Amino acid sequence: MSQPQVSHLRTFCIESNNFTRPSTYHSNRASVLTSIRDRSFLGTRTYSNATKGLSPDTAYGMYLCRGDVAKSTCALCVRTATLEISKSCTYQKEAFIYYEECMVRVSDYYFFGLLDGPSTTLYSPSNFSIRSSFGQTFSRKMDEHILRAASMRLSPKPYFVLDRELVKEFGSSYRLDSVVQCSSDLDPTNCTVCLRLAVQNLLGCCSLSREAHIFLPKCLVKYDTTSLPVNVPSLGAMIVRLAKGFCDGLIRSTPVHPYIYGHAVL
Repeated sequence: MSQPQVSHLRTFCIESNNFTRPSTYHSNRASVLTSIRDRSFLGTRTYSNATKGLSPDTAYGMYLCRGDVAKSTCALCVRTATLEISKSCTYQKEAFIYYEECMVRVSDYYFFGLLDGPSTTLYSPSNFSIRSSFGQTFSRKMDEHILRAASMRLSPKPYFVLDRELVKEFGSSYRLDSVVQCSSDLDPTNCTVCLRLAVQNLLGCCSLSREAHIFLPKCLVKYDTTSLPVNVPSLGAMIVRLAKGFCDGLIRSTPVHPYIYGHAVL
């Protein structure tokens, strides 16, 4: 049996507020990271959070795993992410780390229920033709998913929708696999807002891409059309995996923090 693997997307170490080592906050942050790592190994939830310590040294943390990944992959992703934050964000009180399979956040302020923070988007440079109606198909499908996700707060995997649809276009067809998900600390209204922001960002950056994945601090949207289309030569499917691009963004909420973000292409 093959071992699960995880794919790192971005790490954000927020430079606006640092701490010293050793310190009370350092100890509290380490406890929070250990707590969420341990909870992920229980395999019972796609989301969990933890709080440790008293003000002004309180540390807050959370993880969110994609609802379509295996429990073992979720646990590995959270473990890898918490260790990476400890190593890379050595003195920063606030940090975000994104993998394709999960995200982890730690901070010195109460962020549960908020939408603020940096986002990151992974997309394929292989595009649909400009004549394609994929943009309209994607928008329609996302509208359906968002309505459905917002009604699933009390489900075993809160706010999680996984879908597959065969789309016919210009005498051929392709399979559209899509996922939307919110962190369960959001209420349905903020889940809707988060997902609509995610879709808006995807339409702005890569609306014709054959594959894209955006992770915001409290939600994610992922779609993939790269399964071999009917009546399309295999080369078209192979090109998709040759290179991918990244674009990063910023979601602001209250309180506002001066995040640093940028753009890079791999």
